[in-house]
Amino acid sequence: MAPRRVYDPKGKIMENEKILKVGMIGLGQRGNGLMTNILNIKGVRIAAVCDKFGDRMDAAAGRVVENGDPEPLKTDDYRQVLAAGVDVVIVATGWNMHVKVTMAALRAGIPVGMEVGGTHSIEDCWKLVGCYEETQTPFMFLENCCYNESEALATSLVRNGVLGEVSFCQGYYCHDLRDEIAGGIDTHHYRLEEYKNHNCENYPTHELGPIAKILNINRGNRFVRLVAMSSKSQGMKEYIAKTPKYSERLKDVVFRQGDVTTTMIECENGETIFLKLDTTLPRLYERGLTVSGTKGFYCQTTESVILDDGKYNHESDPYKKAFFNQKEYNKYLPDDWRTITKDQIDAGHGGMDYVMLKHFFMHVKDHTPMPIDIYDAVAWMSVTALSEQSIAKGSAAVECPDFTRGKYKERKVVDVMELPSIK
Repeated sequence: MAPRRVYDPKGKIMENEKILKVGMIGLGQRGNGLMTNILNIKGVRIAAVCDKFGDRMDAAAGRVVENGDPEPLKTDDYRQVLAAGVDVVIVATGWNMHVKVTMAALRAGIPVGMEVGGTHSIEDCWKLVGCYEETQTPFMFLENCCYNESEALATSLVRNGVLGEVSFCQGYYCHDLRDEIAGGIDTHHYRLEEYKNHNCENYPTHELGPIAKILNINRGNRFVRLVAMSSKSQGMKEYIAKTPKYSERLKDVVFRQGDVTTTMIECENGETIFLKLDTTLPRLYERGLTVSGTKGFYCQTTESVILDDGKYNHESDPYKKAFFNQKEYNKYLPDDWRTITKDQIDAGHGGMDYVMLKHFFMHVKDHTPMPIDIYDAVAWMSVTALSEQSIAKGSAAVECPDFTRGKYKERKVVDVMELPSIK
């Protein structure tokens, strides 16, 4: 066990001028992507790397050294990272380890950035909340899409009243992951087991996170209930049958996860949310954020803003007339996206990883509240477990827990970035 350390925001552990020593726990695809950005952020240094696979640790340590930093601690035991004097940890393990490792770090008094994913256990959500409330150790859910340019623009349009009062939002996680899922037989990717053993909205937070921030979930509003349904599961079966590198080894695998899962969520303030998971059929990547308000409409896929201002004939104009017009609204973008460099954009996911991590480390150093906190994390993650319950019950409505225990009524709205106020 790592020694318990009380988080002290006034202590020397977090002095602003100090280089933050980062412990990386989990070095798969996502962990490596985060490392690319962390290695290029001033004021932080990767001091420890942890994974159960030695080749991953060696490769990660090599990248740190190539960056001109001292060789980090290498270990396959996350508890050794927590005992190594790091100032902050990034938890980028498979989903099944997120809560366990995060709770250990919180109890050790070490601020945590926890990667995204769902959870199959509402009980784990309550445990995570309880651990945070007991320790008060800083925690942030690393939902990078909340920091993306288009999501930031949509949020700013709402905050500035451009879209009016919002009634409905939708978002997708549409991503052809067939090779990644099947490839888990070689790469150890956790998705293979997830798709074999569960049928649910297994990756809700990329689309739901930005929507939840727009609708002030946990800050004056909350999820009340949801209904989910899932299609048949055929995509992986056909893909494996036609792909020689998998056809023999995975021919007998049965996948429970449906090809397309849809979820509807009702909010206390009257808004509704539509989510779609579509990852085992051929298609292009899409998050499909749309925001429908009384004064206008935002569509991420077509990069369109359509307002009730007479510019478009809402009855007869073709939809494509408004394609890609969102650049006309760039004045609503936060400074983070006005000043971002090409290198920062190229470092991962079009720049949103860099913007997110920059803000995360800034909050750790400045001792300021995390904008995506423990209550946000569990509310978004729990959609996985709740959707699985709904599907198993024939798409019955399932109540959403209030993990704030009523505090959401008084909590103030907090955006992930400072947004411009346009008069």
